[in-house]
Amino acid sequence: MSALERFRNQYPVADLVVLGILGLLVVVVPVLNLMTAVDSAFHMSTFTVTVLGKYLCYAMLALAVDLVWGYCGILSLGHGAFFALGGYAMGMYLMRQIGDRGVYGNPLLPDFMVFLNWKELPWYWWGFSHFPFAMLMVVLVPGLLALVFGWFAFRSRVTGVYLSIITQALTYALLLAFFRNEMGFGGNNGLTDYKELLGFNLQADTTRVALFVITAAFLALAYLGCRAVTNSRFGRIVVAIRDAEDRTRFLGYRVENFKLWIFVASAVVAGVAGALYVPQIGIINPGEFAPLASIELVIWVAIGGRSTLYGALAGSALVNYAKTQFTSVMPEAWLFVLGAMFVFGTLFLPYGIVGVGRREAK
Repeated sequence: MSALERFRNQYPVADLVVLGILGLLVVVVPVLNLMTAVDSAFHMSTFTVTVLGKYLCYAMLALAVDLVWGYCGILSLGHGAFFALGGYAMGMYLMRQIGDRGVYGNPLLPDFMVFLNWKELPWYWWGFSHFPFAMLMVVLVPGLLALVFGWFAFRSRVTGVYLSIITQALTYALLLAFFRNEMGFGGNNGLTDYKELLGFNLQADTTRVALFVITAAFLALAYLGCRAVTNSRFGRIVVAIRDAEDRTRFLGYRVENFKLWIFVASAVVAGVAGALYVPQIGIINPGEFAPLASIELVIWVAIGGRSTLYGALAGSALVNYAKTQFTSVMPEAWLFVLGAMFVFGTLFLPYGIVGVGRREAK
């Protein structure tokens, strides 16, 4: 069997479609933005490139939620916390790159620290002037939090709605903590006014396009990684835990370990998504920890179709596009629209939009 045939057997047609769409975007978006005249009907504005990049980050976050909920049955209502932590790690690096170009001209302290009369840089900001250290924190901080939280939760056999409530309490506690100016993360305003990334001007069109391409590449890698996990023996055991946890435990498997590592892997993917999100949007604040934001993630996956991976991507794209349109016309009505979409999907599309016509669960 050739390598191409093995690839086709491992990845279904839907996966190839997803990768094809991402590959097409990587080619088309830079061409329409950088190689067409501004007054051309085919020109894509830098604002649109940024919005598409944001959608890709959200798609990666939805992928993380589907991995842990769709395949392992862990309904996490706190994955926004991992996304925000990865974003804050990137934001701290970008703030250190501002140097003396800030409003107060302090080469060491970010503007908000100068405004609050901080005299020295807190110890937990040390090292964030170096890109490799910051990227390590993007992975390590969300992963370590998930490891500690999951170790206590899963070994205590907390499941179902109780686990969901605890994850929501976790992200709400982080929301309250990061709102405090004393924490040293910018308080309510968060971290913003970034200048450059690795020496490249973040406001330049070429940098924006490059960030979009990098995000698409990371999304493709995350997708292939998640698919490799779900197709593996490890993934089959995780699905067994989702469908019959007690039976799987009776067969001799350490259920807690499988749940823990899938939870940690999901948190790391969410953290990377947050890190890619921040330089494109230009701000990270405690609002990303809001419990409502984490609940929206679950709705994306439910509407798209959970336990498919590609359904999570479709759901995140659909819901966020709808959010962009409705909030520009009737912002006060968006929550009602979101609720209606969720109810409609639950009643008439139990397997999501990618499962239309599907009569029975896998």
